[in-house]
Amino acid sequence: MRRYDNDSDEDDIRARPSRKGSRPRTRTRPTHEDAAEGMVLTVDRGRYTCLVEAGTKREREISAMKARELGRKGVVVGDRVGLVGDLSGEPGVLARIVRVEERASVLRRTADDDDPYERIVVANADKLAIVIALADPEPRARLIDRCLVAAYDAGLVPLLVLTKADLAAPEPLLDIYAPLGVEHVVTRRDDLAGEGAERVREHLRGLSTVFIGHSGVGKTTLVNALVPEHQRSTGHVNAVTGRGRHTTVSALALRLPPAPGAARGAEPGWVIDTPGFRSFGLSHIEPARVVLAFPDLVPGTEGCPRACSHDEPDCALDAWVAEGHADAARLYSLRRLLSTKDSREGD
Repeated sequence: MRRYDNDSDEDDIRARPSRKGSRPRTRTRPTHEDAAEGMVLTVDRGRYTCLVEAGTKREREISAMKARELGRKGVVVGDRVGLVGDLSGEPGVLARIVRVEERASVLRRTADDDDPYERIVVANADKLAIVIALADPEPRARLIDRCLVAAYDAGLVPLLVLTKADLAAPEPLLDIYAPLGVEHVVTRRDDLAGEGAERVREHLRGLSTVFIGHSGVGKTTLVNALVPEHQRSTGHVNAVTGRGRHTTVSALALRLPPAPGAARGAEPGWVIDTPGFRSFGLSHIEPARVVLAFPDLVPGTEGCPRACSHDEPDCALDAWVAEGHADAARLYSLRRLLSTKDSREGD
């Protein structure tokens, strides 16, 4: 039995000798002021492919993992991050992401309208390209509306890319969105990888653009045409169901080739290809944020009741339009977009 003398106190009894080489723990985290800047290009099972020293002769892609000190903070495609460790880019080595810079924009969605958990699709984008086939598969206006709401909420400029115009006329669909003034490009199957892609490219120069759309609409074919040196596999549309097979399984940022005659060092822009979504939930979006995309209607909301849905008897926007401050078609478009939060995508 161990014995203690009368001069021993409780601290003496409980004290344990420190292990050799151990250091006291501290809550002070390193600042990593020397961390290299990088951009996340893709994410795959906890591994992040990042571009470092972009625009220089030493530009390279490296593989990284998230540092423990980031905790539960997510890292997504498009993020600007700080990296430490082995930045050589050699096979089999991993750097560490120790910092995520403040995001200029965040495109979000939920799995469905009953799911409160937000999923960040991509960070720091400027534009959202919504790729929709005019036929085979049939266009889904509710999906377009939902994507527009998500774009306006994130502060992204929407771009409608209509494919397969050789199968159906684009005018009926374009007429629906004319009051919104949404940019659009119309393509045919026989020019999607040629002149059609060039017309789309003109809307992307110097910007970071997210491409979304259901499988089978030609999204991956278009991305392959825009960035020919990086080919992604394409699928086909089932003749019976009209549905395509998902060929893009993870988001991927691809740099556009420089434009002919572009100034040296000019940023040509980025295309971010994303997997085809089976649903695009909007439960995380507040109506007030969507209204901000309608600057002609924003002043009219000052007389609205608190937490106004902008589609109720006391909404001040009706009087604002009646007084001639804004076009009635714009208010109708706003209310149609906001109604998508209460309707299923297939409606």
